[in-house]
Amino acid sequence: MTEATPPVGAPEAAMAERDGSGRDAERGGSARDAVLGAVRAALASADVAPVHVPRSYRETRPADVDLFVERVEDYKAVVERCAPDEVESRVVAALGGARCVVPDGLEWHVPDAITDDGLSALELDDVEAVVTAATLGIATTGTIVLSHGPGEGRRALTLVPDLHVCVVRADQVVADVPDAFAALGPDRPTTWISGPSATSDIELSRVEGVHGPRRLHVIVTG
Repeated sequence: MTEATPPVGAPEAAMAERDGSGRDAERGGSARDAVLGAVRAALASADVAPVHVPRSYRETRPADVDLFVERVEDYKAVVERCAPDEVESRVVAALGGARCVVPDGLEWHVPDAITDDGLSALELDDVEAVVTAATLGIATTGTIVLSHGPGEGRRALTLVPDLHVCVVRADQVVADVPDAFAALGPDRPTTWISGPSATSDIELSRVEGVHGPRRLHVIVTG
C-alpha cells in the first residue's frame, strides 16, 4: 500500500498556525501594535481634554413619599397610608383573619400572631401571612429593603407565607438606590422587595407567588 505523501511545508505551516508565527498572526500583531501605539500617543498628548460624564442620577433628590406609594402600587401591591396610632388596626384589617407569624421585636401588636422562634419550613408553610417592619423604602423604584434585624426577622419569614404585610415609616423612605446603599450597613444581609413575587413565561403570562409572597400589603405611616 502506498502512503500519501504530505505536501511540502505542511508541518511548518501547521506549526506556524499553532504558535502564531504565520503571516496572518504577523499582520494581526502589526495591526494591534498600531492601534495600541495610537492609543498611547493620544493619552500622552497634551491636547487631550478630560472627559466629563454626566451623572445627574447621583444628584440629591428629596425623599418623596407620594412617589414611593405610587411606584409600589405600580407593582400591583396594596398600599395605604395612616397615622402611627392606626397601624395596628390597619394590620388587622389587612390580615383579614389569616393565620399570621411575626418576627421577634416587632413594635406593633398583632393579635393571635405566632412569634417566630425558628419555625421549620413545614411550619411556615402552614402560616398564611407575615407582618414585618422595614429598613428602607426607595421612592424612585418602589422597593422595600429589609435588613433582617429586630421587627424584620429572617429571610424565610418573608418568602414562605402567601401574604406579606409590611409597615414602612415615612421617615424611612429615601430618594433612590444610591441613597439606599449609603444608608445600609455592609455587615448585614438585605432583601429587596419590588412588589409581590411574580414571573412571566415566554408569552408574558404573569404568574404570581412563584418564589415569594403572592400578595404584598404595604402600610406607610408617619
